[in-house]
Amino acid sequence: MNARVYLAELLGTFMFMMVGYTSFAAISLAAPPTTGLVVVPFAFGFGLLAAIFAFGHISGGHFNPAVTVGIVLDGRLPAVEGVGYVIAQIIGAIGAAAVLYASLGQATVAAGITKPGAGVSDASALLLETVFTAIFVAVILVSSKRAPQIAGLAIPLTLVAIHFAIATVTGSSVNPARSIGSALVGGDLTGLWIYIVGPTVGGILGWAVYRGTNNPNDPDDVATV
Repeated sequence: MNARVYLAELLGTFMFMMVGYTSFAAISLAAPPTTGLVVVPFAFGFGLLAAIFAFGHISGGHFNPAVTVGIVLDGRLPAVEGVGYVIAQIIGAIGAAAVLYASLGQATVAAGITKPGAGVSDASALLLETVFTAIFVAVILVSSKRAPQIAGLAIPLTLVAIHFAIATVTGSSVNPARSIGSALVGGDLTGLWIYIVGPTVGGILGWAVYRGTNNPNDPDDVATV
């Protein structure tokens, strides 16, 4: 695996997170104010879309440690290389948060920190992050094998749907790198464990669902991420 692949994951995650993180600034600066439940889901979804088209052909377009977990478990990427992907993704997310910090201040970064919504317990947020990450990873594993021609659209649209579903409930991470970047640079690590543990377990469960419902020997099951 050459450095170009890791660089693609780093830059792709940076691009993805720059669009997503900056959407919180767009909300606060809008006149009249706009609802984050519209802006943020589309920002993260379209940010992922852009990253996939810009860098996905080089690295496979994971941009998310939970996705890399599923890909490694499915045998599409060696575990050692998967570690390199995760490191690159986290660096990319921190880099995006750092640019936002330098340009618009720490408060803007802090506004994008993932945390349970009002009245939502840590346990509930953990469960939802786990389940929705499993859904996301299952969609990625299936679409990249069964319908690679449209996977680049199906995956971002699924992320948009997930944000609409749980953005106000859990902050809608489903991506440890996304949460690590905003938490570290935003200066608040409270509850970060939820968004590391939940999506990681969700990545494992998503792969289990995919493997349990798809026949690896099916002749149609041939494309790779």
